Amino acid sequence: MRDVVDIGRGKTGRRGFGLSEVSLVPSRRTRDVDDVSTAWQLDAYRFEIPCVAHPSDATMSPASAVELSRQGGLGVLNAEGLWCRYEDPTKVLEELAGLDEAEATKRLQQIYAEPIKPALITERVKEMREGGATVAVRVSPQHTIALSPVVLDAGVDVLVIQGTLVSAEHVSSQDEPLNLKEFIADLDLPVIVGGCTNYTTALHLMRTGAAGVIVGVGADLWSTTDDVLGISVPMASAIADAAAARRDYLDETGGRYVHLIADGEVEVSGDIAKAIACGADAVMLGSALTESAEAPAGGAWWHSAASHPKLPRGMYRPADTDRTPVPMETLLQGPSHEPYGNHNLFGGLRRSMAKCGYSNLKEFQKVELTIA
Repeated sequence: MRDVVDIGRGKTGRRGFGLSEVSLVPSRRTRDVDDVSTAWQLDAYRFEIPCVAHPSDATMSPASAVELSRQGGLGVLNAEGLWCRYEDPTKVLEELAGLDEAEATKRLQQIYAEPIKPALITERVKEMREGGATVAVRVSPQHTIALSPVVLDAGVDVLVIQGTLVSAEHVSSQDEPLNLKEFIADLDLPVIVGGCTNYTTALHLMRTGAAGVIVGVGADLWSTTDDVLGISVPMASAIADAAAARRDYLDETGGRYVHLIADGEVEVSGDIAKAIACGADAVMLGSALTESAEAPAGGAWWHSAASHPKLPRGMYRPADTDRTPVPMETLLQGPSHEPYGNHNLFGGLRRSMAKCGYSNLKEFQKVELTIA
């Protein structure tokens, strides 16, 4: 039953729950952690951990995407980011690691004003492929038509069409909108689209033929989407709604399964477990990856929307001067020497699954939840 409350005489609102408000309930059995699998498969591509990287230049370079792939996840390079604007963005990233917070947004806008160079997209895809990675590249909905021919010709494995919010029905009186259904139908590779925040939008995005749908707007402590747009997503409810849409779409199509990727409120291993328990197949990691030694901005963080030329939505976080970087392998797979859930992220997920008595991700989606 929907939990609807009166906001005032003329308006009601549905109660939503964030990941911090739900807790897992172990079943009557436990399992050996070595018998637990965190593997998932998107189309023909198998991943050993349910991890997709947020396409921020702060954490994703061709080299770090390759390393994430080596660790069993999916790195996503931003085709509209620094690596596709500058021949060698190393010095730019060094500057970004130590910006003054008061001037950071303006400087980000200046740096990202450099034009995208299609030849660099091809070069970066080649670097990732030669490194042995499953190659995933992100484009925004606004630039999909212009950039997708270059991205596709470069030979990517997975195309990610991601904005703060993406719909299957964009209405415009000025430009010809992107028809996601027609666009995806012409492609011979899996496409991930998003974000979305509710059942209806998730279902419509599934009907475009997408292999995966991103749920959430990447909200974390440094996101300002709520402040700028008034849009805040309680992730536990958003994931559960999208999972209901997936179930209905599964019935509608006679068995076509669409993967859900949770993007928001995911910082520690317990958040990953809760997101999967609510119905996600994988999580999108952003600021959590800044602790890795492979993060190209040396620990600084900004969202891919933080450099928007007209309406930035994300604060810049400088690198911690006391930062002790750890190898990405330690961050994702352990061992951890911290008791906070910020290292060995997927070892924590495996342990949670074992404690609750589930052996794989699909089973774990059925775990009982309580409201804290």
